[in-house]
Amino acid sequence: MNIDAKKYDEIAREVFAPIYPVIAEQIKRKTGIIKGTCLDVGCGSGYLGMALAKITDLTICFFDQSEEMLELVTRKISDNGLTAKARTLLGDVHAIPYSDQSIELVISRGSIFFWEDRSRAFREIYRVLTPGGMAFVGGGFGTPELKMEIIDRIEERNKDSETGNFKAKVGKNISKDNERLFRDELQRAGVETFEIILDDAGLWVVMKK
Repeated sequence: MNIDAKKYDEIAREVFAPIYPVIAEQIKRKTGIIKGTCLDVGCGSGYLGMALAKITDLTICFFDQSEEMLELVTRKISDNGLTAKARTLLGDVHAIPYSDQSIELVISRGSIFFWEDRSRAFREIYRVLTPGGMAFVGGGFGTPELKMEIIDRIEERNKDSETGNFKAKVGKNISKDNERLFRDELQRAGVETFEIILDDAGLWVVMKK
């Protein structure tokens, strides 16, 4: 999938910015993991991982298959004073270049809907988790209010374009159908302990090793 990194970053910065600290707090509260290594899968321009780095002692590895995205992340790491606790890694979620049981926390927002083989990706994420490690992956907006705010702002930006109905895309992604699909894929992947959270703000998979 080809993404214009600069355009993606502009939208993340100008529209989605309020959601990242909220989701980071939710990840911290849900997992309780504040030390060790965190892998931010499909990190894009890095805003979620940056938000989590600021409220924990985690070392964040920003993982993406786009060199352009990782170049943006590298600059943000420096700009945010996070060089001591962050790094980037080029690669694919279907073949994570980490050894078994080596990552305390895996996070991802948004990329899950683009994974070509989610069962394989889930299996890879589960493989790299340490005993007691957790994953918090999926898609969401933090709160229902932020979700509606973001949808309205994207729809306004897109009103003169042919990019499609963003609200409809969100509804398709955050849905009962995907909840059932994710459950089947997790079971096929051999993930033994997981929870799927579907609410008005998002759809998340929480795994525990």
